[in-house]
Amino acid sequence: MRRGYLAASAFAVSVGVVAALLTGTATAANDPGAAKSNSRWLATKLKPDGTLENPNGGELPDHGLMIDVLFSMYASGDGAKAEPIAKFLDDQGHATDYFTWDGLAPGAGYDKVIVGGAAAKTLVAAQVSGRNPRNFDGYDMVAETQGAIMRKGPDKGRVSDYSKDPDLAGSVSNNANMFGQALGVIGLAATGENDQLAIDKLLTQQCSEGYFRVFFAYIPTKETGDHVTPDGHKVSTCDEGKPLDLSPSDGDATGLALSAMLAAKKAGAAGLDAPIAKTVAWLKGNQTPGGGWGGGVGTEAPNTNSTGMILQGLADAGGADAAVDKGVRFLKAAQANAAADSGNKLAGDLGAIAYNPASYEAARASGISGLDTWIRASAQASLGLSQVGFYTLAKGGGLPPTSSASETPTSTSSEPSTTTGTPTSTTSDPAPTSSTTTTTTTTTTTTTTTTTTTTSVTPTPGTSSSPATSPPAPSTVTVTSTPPAVKPEPGKPAPKTPAPKTVTPKPKKTVTPRASTGARVPPPTAIATPVAIPDTANAASRLGAYLTNRLVGGDHVEVTEDGKTYVDYDATADLVLALRALDEQPDTVARASKFLLTPEAVQAYAHGAPYEQSGASYAGPLAKLVLVAEFAKADIAGQLRADLVKLRGVDGKFTDVGAFADADETVERHAWAVLATAADPGPAVELLLSRQCADGTFPKHLDTAECGSGDLAATAAAVTALAVRSHTDAAPSTKRPDGWTERRVSAFVSAVGALGVRPTGEGMVTGEGGEPDVVLSAAVAVARQTAGLDASGTARSLGKLVQPDGGLAKGAVAASDGKTDFPTSLAAAQGVAGRSWLTAADSPLSPAIRLPLTEANAADAVSGAQVQAAAAQSTRPAWVLWGLVGLAGILLAAAIVLVLLLRRSIKSKGATP
Repeated sequence: MRRGYLAASAFAVSVGVVAALLTGTATAANDPGAAKSNSRWLATKLKPDGTLENPNGGELPDHGLMIDVLFSMYASGDGAKAEPIAKFLDDQGHATDYFTWDGLAPGAGYDKVIVGGAAAKTLVAAQVSGRNPRNFDGYDMVAETQGAIMRKGPDKGRVSDYSKDPDLAGSVSNNANMFGQALGVIGLAATGENDQLAIDKLLTQQCSEGYFRVFFAYIPTKETGDHVTPDGHKVSTCDEGKPLDLSPSDGDATGLALSAMLAAKKAGAAGLDAPIAKTVAWLKGNQTPGGGWGGGVGTEAPNTNSTGMILQGLADAGGADAAVDKGVRFLKAAQANAAADSGNKLAGDLGAIAYNPASYEAARASGISGLDTWIRASAQASLGLSQVGFYTLAKGGGLPPTSSASETPTSTSSEPSTTTGTPTSTTSDPAPTSSTTTTTTTTTTTTTTTTTTTTSVTPTPGTSSSPATSPPAPSTVTVTSTPPAVKPEPGKPAPKTPAPKTVTPKPKKTVTPRASTGARVPPPTAIATPVAIPDTANAASRLGAYLTNRLVGGDHVEVTEDGKTYVDYDATADLVLALRALDEQPDTVARASKFLLTPEAVQAYAHGAPYEQSGASYAGPLAKLVLVAEFAKADIAGQLRADLVKLRGVDGKFTDVGAFADADETVERHAWAVLATAADPGPAVELLLSRQCADGTFPKHLDTAECGSGDLAATAAAVTALAVRSHTDAAPSTKRPDGWTERRVSAFVSAVGALGVRPTGEGMVTGEGGEPDVVLSAAVAVARQTAGLDASGTARSLGKLVQPDGGLAKGAVAASDGKTDFPTSLAAAQGVAGRSWLTAADSPLSPAIRLPLTEANAADAVSGAQVQAAAAQSTRPAWVLWGLVGLAGILLAAAIVLVLLLRRSIKSKGATP
């Protein structure tokens, strides 16, 4: 299934002085010198061929971010520095890699799949760079953009993702968002071909307060007509979506929509004065005291990315000089400049713009951390310094390039500058995640509104992993489209994304390739706009913000492999449960849960659509979906559980059905299924008990009949599964719970005892090299906490390992060079929280038993309790143990001395016995 990502729009504005003359509106305090300085810095980050590498890997560069940089360079009057980008897209024939799926799956016929937002962004790029928009990379981009505007049906007027080939139509979902819509209106207006349907559709996404939302959203309706889907839904207006929490304000989308309305008006469209005035009023009223603006959900804090996008539109509209002046001061407070930074760590990065002033101040002492975030923020923030309207820019208002590659420095940075997959920035700013996006770089600022519209193709079933990247960086307005995963060849497994080996427990994941709905732009790191992470926030809050910033479009995780980007449903589900345990980011939890429970996501994740035949079903994904649905109190939970129970055999084993069934039947996967069927586990619990090893641990694989010693991660998963019952307010029992066999009690207690053998005095489990194993420590601690034991030591130790960006490093912190790892951070969440999601608010499950037991039900239980007590003792800090030994020695010596003195006293007094 395709999911759109919040596209991050990064546009730059041309020279401020020229802007006033070209736009015909009074511009306030623009700074062409600062904009040019930024362009010079951005030019050093381009590779010689004009590309920006995708930080998540893959063969395709970050087209969306490259176009954002192109916009900013032309806006500043330095279009010559962007010529390599234009050559790469047009002369070298790579634009089609961006607005079709062909680049992701060459030769598979996916050149017929059009990513609407990306096509619109490509059209504007052709216009801005002075190329022929009717013959750009051999395509008529005007016609392509017009063709992406639906002329009938529920999406009438919407710049959409679609397929020209009817046979591929079922593989494309329309996830186009407002960034692609605005870009389409701008590009067609500059061509002199206003499209009233597209303009009208854009206006429906303005709420009565004056702001615009990012995502088009369907709502149920009893209306009839061409605008209603067969299942009774329609695309809502912004106001209609409010009661369902579908219309949060978005600064980036509002700024770009303002530019679109201004462009359409200048091209002759009527009836736009009132909506323009409402937009300007809302923006002026929502400027922060410091002069900046935030983006959308998750990036509400003021940032340069969003501020640059908004300033560009406000300056073009006129009548907001004071707000524009104040906004420019905010931007310049985050820009490295010669006067202040010639002698510090930013001396080699003059002109660069940080995500916010605080990040700039930090970089003055320590240098740039998270280069991708700086590039995304710079590209879009520069628009606020140049203040050239998009219409003027698209009409050739920027200075044309005068030379070619000679002016474009080769990249001096080893870090990728754009991201089409998950963000890699090590800062707290969101990082783009989409690989096919229309980027209006709006990192935490407008551009990074991680609004990736991606129509993702349903995944080929397989194991997927969450991207292991650092925190999100500012993104660009991204309309990402990702082609469907390559269809499996007969006899060969479907492509899979690697599953993080550090995350435990983690059942099989199914990956769905995503298709984009708009211009392909690298999505922001996590949520539409990055969530700010205050320095004063506790470890759980910082980690919660970090995880939220890894979401694309604010509601799902993506992973890129071999140039293809997929929706990582498994990581998304894990993230939801992690945030439940942390008790952080409730809005994010609600959005991501809603995404996972859509029919398209369920079919892709749990049933392998569209690659499987009807009837395919996977236990691991179904189990996680059941738990997500029960947390959200969604009606679909019952059906999901029924589908899961159908996979349970008379022996208690859950067996997948389908060509891509999970043959790797692990104890962890089985544990998830037991949790999801806790109300009636049938023989699944007895099957699990039968696999316990001699030392109380459990093996990694369920088909291990006998073992002497097993795997700690599998044991932690088994302990959690054995401990639960359906939710109840009753406290866990300290005796054998009703319905539990003595065998289950004994197995449970001995397994918990086995988990207590490895942790150090700080509650951490060490790896083979003696370094703390973050993932395993968290898994063990959470299982012990579920059993009623104290996990606060591990929580404190893990909390100390949380890095400034909110994430945790993989392996030794000293060797990580400050870079954080998403899978590691995700797996550590419950450990940092010091509790399992089982004990979180609204959890559908509760622990049934609490150690130590007060009743010896059987010899096994007694011995098990003793094991548990010994395990608890083993987790005491070493100094406590040595202290007790020393104290005992002192007391013994004192006793001996006292006896000797007493005997002497008795003798001296002549006492008789």
